[in-house]
Amino acid sequence: MPSSRRTEALVTRRALLGTGAAGALGGGLALMALQAWAAQDADAETLLRHGGVVAVFRHALAPGTFDPPGFRLGDCSTQRNLNDEGRAQARRIGEWFQQRQLQPHKVLSSPWCRCIDSASLAFGAPQVWAALGSPLGYPETTGAAHLRELRQALAAASARSGQFEVWFTHMFVQSDLASDSTRSGEALIVRAHRNAGPQVLAKLSIAV
Repeated sequence: MPSSRRTEALVTRRALLGTGAAGALGGGLALMALQAWAAQDADAETLLRHGGVVAVFRHALAPGTFDPPGFRLGDCSTQRNLNDEGRAQARRIGEWFQQRQLQPHKVLSSPWCRCIDSASLAFGAPQVWAALGSPLGYPETTGAAHLRELRQALAAASARSGQFEVWFTHMFVQSDLASDSTRSGEALIVRAHRNAGPQVLAKLSIAV
């Protein structure tokens, strides 16, 4: 359980305990929240260990929205980038995997610097893949051709038992691919489904 979330839950519990019956209920809810977060991480670890899934990470914390006017791929000075907290967040992602001896079969990244840096700090230099970014740059959009590439790659990864991939991308790609998204530095654990769209099996929150 991330320390900041544990602290937040405990503070909430103490505040509610001061209100009698409502406090007892609040304490129970806080405990349930703590258990849910722990179970979520455990489920994600089990899925990764079994393989046949992709951990689709939203890049680590890079304050702001969108990129400055005139940004250019390949020139990080023109883009929105990770701050110190984001870099620490990315390192903790790598530590979480190392501590559990979970080694990705592939690590892929959007061409945006904040995604490449997140992947590099967690796992080392990734394979840069245009489909994990926007074909237009701005507005942020996945595009039909990129979605087809992503779904094909997800299907291939889902067929490999005992192996998993890690992708670093953006919230809009998570949403377009899996109809779900995360906060910065968190991942969707996703697999392909033969008769439906990609399935989100769990969320992994390890870097807050």
